[in-house]
Amino acid sequence: MNSKFADLKPDILEAESSAMSTVQAVADPKTKNVVLDRVGIWMSSICALHCLLLPILLPIAPLIASSVFAEAWFERMILTFSILVGFAALFVGFHKYHRQLYPLYSLVLGGLIYWNKDMFGSEYEPFTIAIGAFLIVAAHVTNIRLCKSCKTCEGECGSKSKTP
Repeated sequence: MNSKFADLKPDILEAESSAMSTVQAVADPKTKNVVLDRVGIWMSSICALHCLLLPILLPIAPLIASSVFAEAWFERMILTFSILVGFAALFVGFHKYHRQLYPLYSLVLGGLIYWNKDMFGSEYEPFTIAIGAFLIVAAHVTNIRLCKSCKTCEGECGSKSKTP
């Protein structure tokens, strides 16, 4: 009787091992997408902090005012990089997992508001920046939640089922 169980044990261990490798292979694409979303959140947050703290730092440190950090091209470069990372992360989430467009709408709207931060005048610029940054970060957070809510990605979340 022990020989029957001894013969089954290697098969069970092999099945568990292959199941674990399958679970890890399935989990890897989601973690890559989450990393892109988190990079986008950080970039948007850094951009917002830069724009919000600069008026405070200008009177304190005249050297910073004349440096690269106060230049319009530097602000646009940070924002452009943030939007590109955002589009990459949200496109992967849309295409592979959830098929929901509203995170992309939030990213585009936040990027447009942020890009045109001085449209209401310099006195409202901090509020405009905060709203744009909030929309960009909200797009990434929503994308992470939508991707995590997708368990199988076959019919459940709206993405195409892929058969080998």
